[in-house]
Amino acid sequence: MIVCIAEKPSVARDIARILGANSSHDGYMEGNGYQVTWTFGHLCTLKEPGDYTQAWKPWALTQLPMIPPRFGIKLINDKGIEKQFKIIEGLMQKADGIVNCGDAGQEGELIQRWVMQKAQVTCPVKRLWISSMTDEAIREGFAQLKDQQDYQPLYLAGLSRAIGDWLLGMNATRLYTLKYGQNRQVLSIGRVQTPTLALIVNRQKEIENFKPEPYWVLATVYRDTTFTATKGKFTSKEEGEKAFATIEGKPFEVTKVEKKEGKEQPPQLYDLTSLQVDCNRKYGFSAEMTLNLIQSLYEKKYTTYPRVDTQYLSDDIYPKCPQTLNGLYQTKFDGVPVYAEFIKPIGGKALKKTKRVFDTSKVTDHHAIIPTGVIPQNLSDAEKKVFDLVARRFIGVFLPDCKFSTTTVLGEVKGDETVEFKVTGKEILDPGWRVVQGKVQKETENEDKPQQEDEERTLPTFVKGESGEHKPTLTEKWTTPPPYYNEASLLRAMETAGKFVEDETLRAAMKENGIGRPSSRAGIIETLFKRHYIKRERKRLIATPTGIELIDLIREELLKSCELTGIWEKKLRDIEHQKYDPKQFIDELKQQVTEIVNEVIADPSNRRVTVLSDADLKKVKSSKK
Repeated sequence: MIVCIAEKPSVARDIARILGANSSHDGYMEGNGYQVTWTFGHLCTLKEPGDYTQAWKPWALTQLPMIPPRFGIKLINDKGIEKQFKIIEGLMQKADGIVNCGDAGQEGELIQRWVMQKAQVTCPVKRLWISSMTDEAIREGFAQLKDQQDYQPLYLAGLSRAIGDWLLGMNATRLYTLKYGQNRQVLSIGRVQTPTLALIVNRQKEIENFKPEPYWVLATVYRDTTFTATKGKFTSKEEGEKAFATIEGKPFEVTKVEKKEGKEQPPQLYDLTSLQVDCNRKYGFSAEMTLNLIQSLYEKKYTTYPRVDTQYLSDDIYPKCPQTLNGLYQTKFDGVPVYAEFIKPIGGKALKKTKRVFDTSKVTDHHAIIPTGVIPQNLSDAEKKVFDLVARRFIGVFLPDCKFSTTTVLGEVKGDETVEFKVTGKEILDPGWRVVQGKVQKETENEDKPQQEDEERTLPTFVKGESGEHKPTLTEKWTTPPPYYNEASLLRAMETAGKFVEDETLRAAMKENGIGRPSSRAGIIETLFKRHYIKRERKRLIATPTGIELIDLIREELLKSCELTGIWEKKLRDIEHQKYDPKQFIDELKQQVTEIVNEVIADPSNRRVTVLSDADLKKVKSSKK
């Protein structure tokens, strides 16, 4: 008998149906030589400190650092989990072979390996590795089962991550709580959550300490068109007034008219982070809500595996794309064919294939998030919105580039000294892919201000040498602080270890050193809310007094530095790709944790952190109203 183990009952039911295991039993399905069972996500976890030694059960500074000689796992203390594990254990111990059908990623590998270890499996194990839950993908996956040993580096990376998080989280949380938390406030410290909190706190301090400074902008209106002085900002009013005086009453002359045609490529396909960013910007969805929605669409077979950090497809997906587009062509929402008009012009022709979309070298375990071609039915309004973004982004990569022309007009006014002016206009000649996307918002860091659509501005026809009257203006403006983080800009900052990177290619290169995995970032942000370290004010993420004080307390740069956490993340990826030794990663962390413990215990100051309850947070909010 072959035992297949999936991560959820719903996934197990799909697999059982394909395999012909149609007979239902308590905790598993059976038939056709297969038994298909399931976990509910994690059934096992790393042991807690008190499981290793009684001395670690109570929280005490004298017992830190806690470094077990060997890490062990245990069942999560839950009646339902214990019951299901007994069923799995019974099946596995009689099995001739096992197929690990866990989620095809680091976490999925860890979940199932721990269950198999706990059940003391001795028979051969194969791995089902698929990127979508369609019947065709499941059949293909079972026809090409891999050896579990092929995924050992993936398991070691997941295990190193779990042990690393235990070492730092267990030790640093107890350390800071006992030393600074007044024995009332648990000060939760984590390898990813603390640097993320530091990003929010540091940005907030930057805003609070910002001192606006005035500057002056010289412009002039000629033929109902505003030209701006090319000299840039004037830092003193006198300087601006002097320039204004030299041009007042003197004719404006056009010195150059330049027209350039350009092309704009379609945006790249979605990875999880860019989808979460767009859903937050356009619909105000939290990162966690978007992850849950795209996970639901994956389990319903409408989109591919969501927990990905690549925006590319492997070359073998190309031949399947016409079939996927055909599914989208037939898709209707409320009886309306939503995508047919965009797909019709490219139907029946060879699809465009570029390295920006298809590049096997940029795909490791999974490709970008795309529709599967299965026609969606009965979607909730929120699921429709997420599916629609993924569908339009997919269709867009096969449409032509957007063609536009940019007109730059230079002018000058000759006074005591010549002042030069400039205006730029943009005209769309052929919208190309933009028909499917509508107007695309320029990605800017300033999330706090309402997003301006990237409006095209067509200029009147100007001729070199023409001149005439104009109306100059000198406007006083003030420098503005950086914006508060919202979930979209925070996700981007986590992806690039705190650096704002607008360029898509450069951002992709920096993902290697991002904080946390795409799949874990939403959970990290939610943890910061639960711990009362941050709160929402409209779309803004605001650090609470507890959150600010915690970051101020932490003197060990290691605990709050995005770059250092990004380096750890890179090492974990390297473990997955067999470029770094897991033992070295854990040994380095043990040493770092020991150093942190010694430094904090030796701190002679009497610093304490403010303790905030839910009621306190509500009071703070109501006092601001």
